[in-house]
Amino acid sequence: MFKFQPAKPNQLDAIMTIENQGFTPDEAASRTSMAQRIEQISDTFIVASQGSQVLGYAVGPASNERYLTDDLYDHLTTNNSTDRYQTVLSLAVAKDARGKGLGSKLLTKLADVARIQNREAITLTCLAKLVPFYERNGYVNEGVSASTHAGETWYNMIKSL
Repeated sequence: MFKFQPAKPNQLDAIMTIENQGFTPDEAASRTSMAQRIEQISDTFIVASQGSQVLGYAVGPASNERYLTDDLYDHLTTNNSTDRYQTVLSLAVAKDARGKGLGSKLLTKLADVARIQNREAITLTCLAKLVPFYERNGYVNEGVSASTHAGETWYNMIKSL
């Protein structure tokens, strides 16, 4: 059984291991950025664990922008109660925990938090190969993103709450 809770500073090493398993070096968040996220937006940094082992996480700040902008990856803002959107900057699951529905469960838990915080929708960008996964989780593909993060082509995905 998985346990879901806000990220804690002592989980940073495990979080970074999973981040680096799930993303290329150009895509992955830096250790400094991830530590800042734990410190400043722990209410929207959901960690899944089993016992003491971190198995995955979903994280992102709230925003008033419908689509993610590249500056969010480098310049964190704290969650404002009037922000309309919950973003997802990273959703990652440890290699040995994949295929068990954990990514979907993390998205659901983050959506639960977003509803409590009165957000209108969840917004994220993803690579083309992940569009079907997000669509299965209720997200709508709104087309190619303006993002140039890591030199990749990203797609805007939105889930209304």
